[in-house]
Amino acid sequence: MARQFTSHFGIQRKMVAAMTTQSWREIPHVTYMYEPDVEAFFDFYTEEIKPHGISFNTLMLKVITEGLKAAIKMNSVLDYDRHYVKGKLTTHEKISISMPMILPNDEMMTVNLHGFHKKSMTEMSEYIEDIRRRAEKTNLNEAMYDISINKTLGELKKGRVDVAARRILGAKLGKHRIVTLKGKEKEEYESIPDTERLTKYDFEPGTITISNIGSLYPQQRGACTLLEIVPPQVTAIAVGSAQDKPVVIKKENGEKEIVIRKILPLCIAFDHRALDFGDIVPFLKRMDNIFENPEQIKEWL
Repeated sequence: MARQFTSHFGIQRKMVAAMTTQSWREIPHVTYMYEPDVEAFFDFYTEEIKPHGISFNTLMLKVITEGLKAAIKMNSVLDYDRHYVKGKLTTHEKISISMPMILPNDEMMTVNLHGFHKKSMTEMSEYIEDIRRRAEKTNLNEAMYDISINKTLGELKKGRVDVAARRILGAKLGKHRIVTLKGKEKEEYESIPDTERLTKYDFEPGTITISNIGSLYPQQRGACTLLEIVPPQVTAIAVGSAQDKPVVIKKENGEKEIVIRKILPLCIAFDHRALDFGDIVPFLKRMDNIFENPEQIKEWL
């Protein structure tokens, strides 16, 4: 008989499941596949930027941040009441990126990269490296449990006693209960300074989510075509892996030919309650400009 394995969700998986369920239940998603030619851009990065210790992931975070500055409405959060059909969109000039990343214990968690709208690529790289350093001393269960408690208190403040009660029961009872530190172990962990471990501040929601699935498997030959938007955000972007593909180009004499070029697939998802495709166009135009004129990225070091 074939063997069968059963595992119960830990707190990280519970939080992802709750967020994605809410996303698909509430948000009318629109997705657009953007596939720019990055042949010259990638070569410029390899020759001029990579030697400075800047990863391609950091470069793309900067590129997307510059694109968002041209279409800042994408960097918004939505407060919507479907019963009364009331909506309020709050647009932020400050760009704080929610980025899923693999932590040292091989679990994936979304961290908040605060204030990336004003950071150089070097500062971005240092920020991410500091996140990784502090993650090594972080007990993910403890950090996630603190966030869960805050969310439960938030439900109580909104008068949603039933929701709060279910959250508490799910966390504390039965096979699905969350195991946290106690006694001396908890005291020792809490004695670690916030500057040496990740805290609620690092896990609070950003203003947009950017996932680099290309970094997980650079040899992939596909693309993400659908991803969830994290409420109350209104935009999410998935960066794929650069791949060689046949494209049509126009030569100087006007003739067209098929050549092999490096293409980078990006999936852009937006909340149709808050945005229309026209709100995305300035972002695409700015991205086109960057990829076609890669020499400008050297100014961002």
